[in-house]
This record gives sequence, C-alpha cells and structure tokens, in this order.
Amino acid sequence: MQVWRKAIPEGRDRVQARALTWVVGLLLLAGALALPLGTARLGLPLWPLGRPLLLSVGFAAVVLLLRAATPAASAIGLLICFLLAEAPAAWSRYAKDTAEHWLLAALAALFVLTFAATKYGRGKKEARGLSESRRGRSASQIVANLGIAGLFAAVGWYEGCVAALAEAAADTVSSEIGQATGHRARLVTTGQIVPSGTDGGVTTAGTVAGLAAAAIVVAIGSGHHALWPTQVVTWMAAGAGLYFDSLLGATVERRGWMGNDLVNFSSTLCAAVLASIF
Repeated sequence: MQVWRKAIPEGRDRVQARALTWVVGLLLLAGALALPLGTARLGLPLWPLGRPLLLSVGFAAVVLLLRAATPAASAIGLLICFLLAEAPAAWSRYAKDTAEHWLLAALAALFVLTFAATKYGRGKKEARGLSESRRGRSASQIVANLGIAGLFAAVGWYEGCVAALAEAAADTVSSEIGQATGHRARLVTTGQIVPSGTDGGVTTAGTVAGLAAAAIVVAIGSGHHALWPTQVVTWMAAGAGLYFDSLLGATVERRGWMGNDLVNFSSTLCAAVLASIF
C-alpha cells in the first residue's frame, strides 16, 4: 500500500480532484459538441469533422496502449485532442489546415517530451516514492494539465492554448528531471535547500529542462508565426506559469490548502491568460 506523502489531507485532495475533473470535463464535452451541433443546425455536412475525430481516437488509443494514462484519462485526452483539431474550423483569424497542423503537432510534442521525462530515471524515482503510477496518469491529472488548452482552443484563443500546452510540458519535464537527478532543490520563496520532489522546490537541471521543453512546444505550436514577438512572448508566458506553479507549491500546497491537480490547473491558466493578454 502506497504511503500518502502530500501535505494536503487525502480526502480533501480527492474532493478537489473530482470536482476539477467533473467541472472541466463537462466544459470540454460541451466545447467538443458545440461545433458539430452548430454545423448540423445549419444543415451543413458533418463529414469534414471525421478526420479530427479519427485523429483523436487514434491519439487516445496510443496513450492507452502505452499505459501513459488510465482509460478515463484517455477519454478526456480524446476530448481535448478533438478540440485542438476541430476548433480551428470555427476560427476566422487562422486558416483551418495551418492551425490544426500546428496545434496537433504541439500536443504530440508535449506527449513525447513528458512521456520520455516520466520514464527517465524511473527506478530512482520509484525507490524514493516519487514516480508516477504505472497505470498512467489519472483523469484529474489530464484535466489539470491539458484542460485549459482544450478550453482555450474551443473559444479560439490560439496563443493561450499554445502557452498552456507549453507550461504543462515545462511543469512535467522539470519535475521529472529534477526528481530523477536527485539533486537538492531550493524553495522558490526562501531559497531554503530541500529534497528534490518537495512542493515548491526547484532544481537547476529541472528548470533548464522545463524551459527547453516549453520552447520546443511553443516553436512547434506557433510555427506559422515569426520568432518575435509572438513565440517569445508565448514562451515567457509559459515560463511565468512554471514559476507560478512553484510559488503555489511552496505556499498553498505546502500548507495543505490545494492539491497538486488544482495547482497545475491554476498554473496552465496563468500561462494561457498572460499569453492572451500580451
């Protein structure tokens, strides 16, 4: 039986995770159904949505086969992938094929980066009780990390969607690499030395790896833009979201007020809002 190691009481964490999953999951479902229902109401053909649906089913199947996520989490991932693929059809600012291509490529890059980072040094992380479950990420974790990207895609806020994907990649990669190296971390608020894996603790290796992962996702997701200013601003927003994640971890999460899922959701929201504003 796995020992509960978090500051937040297990019951409170479970309630927060379930509430987040249901609320955001229903919003994602509504967003995914909005375009098909609107298309049908106008009497337009639905067949153009076949490709986004097939891509999303294929993505969910791969995730499930690799045991990167539970069945429920894979279903949530299918919804998010469908939103990234179908939403550009409703955007007037970007060409459908261009936007769809870059968003799905960014999602694929995020998956590869986070999957590799999770596997890196797994034995060391398991020995210290820090590794992810071998069953894969849960539905609440998928919602926490990718839910904002799906919601921003649904309403056509492109830069916010890319920033949320980049922050999610940065957060996971920085945590997994930092924990795998076993280096001492420092609290982002006080600079106090703490063991890696401590809420709010950051390592140099993890931070560099996380920012590099964010840069890759931004470069791919914003491939149709010039380097300056859009890509740089989006990357900086993702970096700010990563710092905000550590700040929440060192304060409200260490005090047991917020669980990790809610912290991750708040951090991707921060990155998405900053990218959309600036």
